[in-house]
Amino acid sequence: MAKRMKTYSIKADEIHKDWFVADAENKALGRLASKVAQILKGKHKPTYTPHMDMGDFVVVVNAEKIRVSGNKEMQKTYFSHSGYPGGTKEVDLYTMRRRHPERVIQNAVKGMLPHNRLGRQMMRNLKIYSGPDHPHSSQQPKVMEF
Repeated sequence: MAKRMKTYSIKADEIHKDWFVADAENKALGRLASKVAQILKGKHKPTYTPHMDMGDFVVVVNAEKIRVSGNKEMQKTYFSHSGYPGGTKEVDLYTMRRRHPERVIQNAVKGMLPHNRLGRQMMRNLKIYSGPDHPHSSQQPKVMEF
């Protein structure tokens, strides 16, 4: 009888986290967010385990220079509710980009991660900056290729 193979499950102390830097200048919002979400989730690693935070750290720079196609600049809206009656707010992408350019990428990536405490833990590994400078150069991040 042949020996049965067992599935290897990685342990928490065996997880190694790298740092990546992604330049958002002239990149499509959805495509950038998709790649960043994959890195945060750890799907690029051969030891990927769905129920653990396997992903790496991602630093996104030049968030204000992200590109969107079509009429999304004026038609795409971000909805929020305060919890009180009549407490709805809608902000279009144009306004959001002018006031808080980091939140545009943050909302796109957040929607592509699990909607539970594991997804919130993965979001802590995402650092977004509107300009070209970031304070994480001492971690020696690798440049993310698209």
